[in-house]
Amino acid sequence: MKLKNLVFLAFATIGMSTLPAYSADEVSENAKENAGTTESWGYHLILDCKGCDIDKIKSAEAIKVFVKDLVLKIDMKAYGEPIIEYFATHNPTVGGYSLVQLIETSDITGHFVDMNGDAYIDIFSCKPYDINVAEKVVADHFNPKSIRKTYLERKA
Repeated sequence: MKLKNLVFLAFATIGMSTLPAYSADEVSENAKENAGTTESWGYHLILDCKGCDIDKIKSAEAIKVFVKDLVLKIDMKAYGEPIIEYFATHNPTVGGYSLVQLIETSDITGHFVDMNGDAYIDIFSCKPYDINVAEKVVADHFNPKSIRKTYLERKA
């Protein structure tokens, strides 16, 4: 097992909320090395975005434009149209749009909280992608005050 995977495993095991950051080159190189092997099966980026532009996260159209741009810029292929539905109307502290975009190599999901502008976005794919490009697309579309990034290489 590679050192990076051991570090991820160690942090995940002890429940650390912030994992060490790796450059896009390191992530891409590791993904290329592991592509088609049993080392890693998939690549999972988790973005916790604080204080996004409220008008944009309250707009199904803005979310649709975002996910189409993200799919294009991380070189994925959408499988059908995105599903964007409003959920949690019973609880205004968590209510907002949820997003599911299937991609041929897995999925992109998200939930956007109306009350505070927070957004929780996940990108999972067995095809490698540039996590820094993904983060930039999120920042460009939603202008969050901060983004907490967690990256995992998945393997059963």
